Amino acid sequence: MDVAILFSGLNAAMLLALLYFYVKIAIRSRAAHSLGLAFFALLLLANSVLTVYSYSAMSPFFGSEAIPYLSVISVLEFFGLAALLKITL
Repeated sequence: MDVAILFSGLNAAMLLALLYFYVKIAIRSRAAHSLGLAFFALLLLANSVLTVYSYSAMSPFFGSEAIPYLSVISVLEFFGLAALLKITL
């Protein structure tokens, strides 16, 4: 569960960076696409923050069989967001 919490926290940090860049681009260019990306990043950020909270607060309620899947989901999301951040910069 610690791996899932760690990577969900890292995902939230990357989403904050993406949100910053998308808002900065949207302000500068007034492009609807950038506003859409900023909104998307905001929703994913809320998801990541809620994931960290729920994994931390409710970890005793998750079965041991589910923990590897939750960890893999967080790690895969991390690599997807890392690729998105790289091409954004």
